[in-house]
Amino acid sequence: MRTYSAKPGDIKRAWHIIDAEGIPLGRLASEVAQLIRGKHKPMFTPHMDTGDYVIIINAKKVKLTGKKLEQKKYFRHSGYPGGVKLISYDVLLEKKPAFAVKKAVKGMLPHNKLGRVMIKKLKVYAGSDHKHEAQNPKSYKLKYVGGDAGGN
Repeated sequence: MRTYSAKPGDIKRAWHIIDAEGIPLGRLASEVAQLIRGKHKPMFTPHMDTGDYVIIINAKKVKLTGKKLEQKKYFRHSGYPGGVKLISYDVLLEKKPAFAVKKAVKGMLPHNKLGRVMIKKLKVYAGSDHKHEAQNPKSYKLKYVGGDAGGN
């Protein structure tokens, strides 16, 4: 038996919409990364983009468990001496909730050209409104069942 390799003509892309309200950021990001990558499909091929489009709404209502809101930091550097910028996640989720969610998903995708193509299939919105009604997105139920993660 030969290994199946998807062809560009065989790939069918669906649109999924996910409500992020009350879902831990890491659990949301890992499932969204699998959808974008196409790992939920039987035709998954690692070197090809076989994934679906994902719309995330209510990104400002995503939650971080434990003390991550105060302790977790977003780091960037300008390239100049002393150019370190550190922002705690409570400030980041307040100012740019869509960026925080997109960064979490991007970190779970391949770090190469393919990953940079895949992340373009993610659309994140801070509120409940989005502009993709024409694509007929189907509501996607996450595998996360709720409760406290890690006993917090």
